[in-house]
Amino acid sequence: MPVSQSDIDALNTAIAQGERVIRKGDKSIEYRSIDELISARDDLVRRQVDEAVQAGANRPKQTRLYHGGRGFQ
Repeated sequence: MPVSQSDIDALNTAIAQGERVIRKGDKSIEYRSIDELISARDDLVRRQVDEAVQAGANRPKQTRLYHGGRGFQ
């Protein structure tokens, strides 16, 4: 089942409001704790990125900067 942004938004809203129950249409899910809710949201985000990569979309660009000192001899 594909992950939609509305699923992630619903989890973010519940986290922000401190709720543990998510309702979508006639279905509802109750999480045991906010930590479980956060881990579910993180899992959906990872799945969404994985689906985008499999569909051929580019991964988010990462830039790494290194500094080895002031450059003076």
